[in-house]
Formats: sequence, C-alpha cells, structure tokens
Amino acid sequence: MVVGTGHYLPERVLTNADLEKMVDTSDEWITTRTGIKERHFAASDEATSDLSAIAALRALDDANVDPEEIELIITGTINGDMKFPATSIFIQEKIGNKKAVGFDLAGACCGFLYSMVTADALIGAGGFNNALVIGTEILTRVTDWTDRGTCILFGDGSGSVVLKKTDGIKGLLASDLHSDGSTTQLLYFLGEGTKYPTSKQTIDEGYHFLRMKGNEVFKHAVIQMANSSLAAIEKAGLKPSDIDLLIPHQANIRIIDATAKRLNFDHDRVVINIDQTGNTSSAAIPIAMDQAIKSGRMEKGMTVLMAVFGAGLTWGAAVLKY
Repeated sequence: MVVGTGHYLPERVLTNADLEKMVDTSDEWITTRTGIKERHFAASDEATSDLSAIAALRALDDANVDPEEIELIITGTINGDMKFPATSIFIQEKIGNKKAVGFDLAGACCGFLYSMVTADALIGAGGFNNALVIGTEILTRVTDWTDRGTCILFGDGSGSVVLKKTDGIKGLLASDLHSDGSTTQLLYFLGEGTKYPTSKQTIDEGYHFLRMKGNEVFKHAVIQMANSSLAAIEKAGLKPSDIDLLIPHQANIRIIDATAKRLNFDHDRVVINIDQTGNTSSAAIPIAMDQAIKSGRMEKGMTVLMAVFGAGLTWGAAVLKY
C-alpha cells in the first residue's frame, strides 16, 4: 500500500506569456486548447536524477522510512540522465541507499503507472517488503521550441510514492494496462537509438526532438482512457460511483473532461493541476497525487482511480485503496 508521497517541480516557471515571445501563439490559444497556463523548466545543471532524488526523499520522509531501508527502486522515465546506467541507480546513490535493486521502465506517460503495478506485483510475490516508485521527466530538453504544437505542452517534474507490504491490506485493487505498436507514428522520438544513431544528419533533421500528431493522439486518448478506467473499476469489483477521486494524466484539459464525463464524474471528484504543470509525462500522476494528499483532497480510506495515456501508444488505469 502507499505509505508516503512526494514531488518536486523545478523553480523556473515558463508562462504562456513567455511563450508568446518565442513562437506564434497566445495565452488564449493555449488555454482554450489545453488548459495549460504555465509549466516548470529544469535548470541547466539539473539532471533527471536530481529532480527524482528530491521527490524520493520527500516521499520517504512522508512515509517515515529511512532511505537505507528501501529494497526496490523503479523509475518510470523516457528521458533519464543517460542511456545507461539506469536513472534509478543514480537516484539510489543520491538518496544514500546501497540495499535496493533499481531499474527504469520506459512507458512514456504511462511510466509511473506501469512501474507502480510492477512494484506492487513484485512485493506481492514476496520478493520485496517495500519499494520506491518514481515518475520523472525533463522533456523540455527534447522539445522543439519552434514547434508551437508541442512546445506549449510539456514541463519538467518528478513525483514519488513509497509502497510497503502490509498484512491484510491490499492497496492496489486492480489495473488495466495496454499498448498498441501499430500507432508508434503518432508520438515518437527518433534519435539516439539503434535505428537512427546520432549523426550530423539526425541532428540537422531534428531527430532529437519529440514529434506528435496531436489530433490523432487526442482521439485515441479520449476513447482509451475512459475504456481502461471502466475496465479497471470492473476488475476491482466496483462501480464508477464507488470511486472517490480520479487522478488522470495531465495532458490536455479536454481529455480530462471527456474522461470524467464518460465516468459521470463532476470536477469535485477529479484532480486537475495541468494549468500549473503542463504535461510532465510519467511524473504527472504522482505529482498530482502528492498535491491532492497534502491539500487534504485525497484522504485515507478513499478509493482512487488513476488513468493515463501516452506514446506507444500506451494506456491504462488502476484502482487504489489509499
């Protein structure tokens, strides 16, 4: 079960007014289409593991768990410190742990949810007593700041939860996870892999920026986030009316609204922070969760639905008893 949460957002804030000076856009255009007002921007000397270590230590403090006692670290990220070692290993060093096994999970925006389900399964199998699960991204480093369709969307940040084995109490009630490899052309990053290794040509042709066909991604997200949410609720033996709080992926306010409408949720049951953070990819759900807990919106005993959608395409939902 979740025993602690924490998050970190970089100090620098990039507002819609700032973007108006960079590309052909406006605050009204961005707000109407996405719901985003501002996003956080990592400093030049901040690596993904730096953001993650702060969020992790805050979660550990919240859980009253010594960093040295963590046995498993899973980090959901698509833009870690480097190709290898895993970013989890750098985080392990920065929090002062030598006990854990650590690895990364690349599920794009689904990275945190996939990681949480994986950690829960490993704890349930008896291999570990606790886990540190992190969702973290610095996507501003792979954003094309001349492309107004994508540069308005993404921000940096990190969120973390501590999971602990507890007798007789099951935190994660059910999950519903999916991917579809036939849709990779809708949201992708070409460069730095074995298919297109770094060269002057890949740099000149912009292979090192993320690319997205926004309208197509939007159509899939609206359908699949709601479908997966309903499936996870059913697997948990519940009804939508049994859910106290929805924590959706913070990608677009219209996607959030469409998912809530399909589930018949009013805004009082939906956590929304996209106006302040933009799309932080795998960090979005743990950041929103920690903010909801710290503000008193998410309370012990609540049944919480998490729903997400991302590149792959990947999507999923999970029901959590907090």
